[in-house]
Amino acid sequence: MLHLPALEIRQGPDRRLYTFAVDGKQVPSFAAVSRVRRDSQQQLHGYQRPEVLAHVAAIRRYVESAESPLLPNAIVVAFDDRVRFVPADAATDGPGYVRSGTLLVPVSEDWEDADKPGFIVDGQQRCAAIRDAGVETFPICVTAFITADQADHRSQFILVNSTKPLPKGLIHELLPAASGPLPNQLRVRQLPATVLERLNFDERSPLRHMIQTPTNPAGVIKDNSMLRMLENSISDGALYRFRGGDSTLPNIGLMVTVLSDFWTAVRDVFGEDAWGKPPRKSRLMHGAGIISMGYLMDAIAETSGSGGDVPDTQGFATGLKSVRDYCRWTEGTWDLGDGIPRRWNDVQNTPRDIQRITDFLVSTYYAKQGKRHERSSRLF
Repeated sequence: MLHLPALEIRQGPDRRLYTFAVDGKQVPSFAAVSRVRRDSQQQLHGYQRPEVLAHVAAIRRYVESAESPLLPNAIVVAFDDRVRFVPADAATDGPGYVRSGTLLVPVSEDWEDADKPGFIVDGQQRCAAIRDAGVETFPICVTAFITADQADHRSQFILVNSTKPLPKGLIHELLPAASGPLPNQLRVRQLPATVLERLNFDERSPLRHMIQTPTNPAGVIKDNSMLRMLENSISDGALYRFRGGDSTLPNIGLMVTVLSDFWTAVRDVFGEDAWGKPPRKSRLMHGAGIISMGYLMDAIAETSGSGGDVPDTQGFATGLKSVRDYCRWTEGTWDLGDGIPRRWNDVQNTPRDIQRITDFLVSTYYAKQGKRHERSSRLF
């Protein structure tokens, strides 16, 4: 058991922070790095990105060679409830929100990383550098909190890193399993990110393992393109009716069903020539294709189905077949009706190109239904 002199700081009614100093060489004995990964059931575990070796090496060189090295920023550690704080007996005249005492942290040489009571939320590169540095000791500052909920770990990890150059893909993949308050720009993406996760890892999804994320780097569809498609439909499209309200939760299951039916129809109608290929070989899997097809899904849902119901796979396929012969996802030239031919691989993931492809697909679909389509102001 490590006995670490610490300060307990009260932040709000249910939050306690603990700040203490410890030899950086000792941190690996009680805190591990929770690597983001998925198990065989596609459940998300962990939250940390891999070590950036060049960054670790630069910090290590500084610690080893500087005449008086200084690392002033505290690392952040999440402890489980095996760690206890014992307040000092003596009363102090200090402010009521802080008290001194001892933090009791269990350690064992036999533990694997998953057995340790702490996980590093911020500062893994510094910890790795100190661990590998050729110095006997190097004291550092630690700020810690105690919680048994790993969703809370993820939320704190996102909040700590949201102002740093943390890969957006990692933040998006962690959002579905995060809890607690989040900045508004992240909170509004939590629902689309949850739907994306289901599409990417459910066994029955036609998009299974096709969306590129940190735990699925081989995916051919960029996660940000799929998120934009989902956000558009949830805000003002086929998925809007399932988004929930002030007193109801979103119906994620029905969202996934609608999307699975639509993308199954896309796969069946456009076939292997366009489906599942890298964007450089198929613009259907490209950002412009994914986002414009999302708007086409909304248009088909608006005009098809019965009694206000969303079409099933067959209904979506019927709508898609009406525009299939006008699409140029893998070869040929788009005739967008503006007198400017556009080779298939000249289409880029830009607002202008996405707008042009979207307007063409939706206008063509409506024309085949005997209806007129006005350019939608909600597209961009």
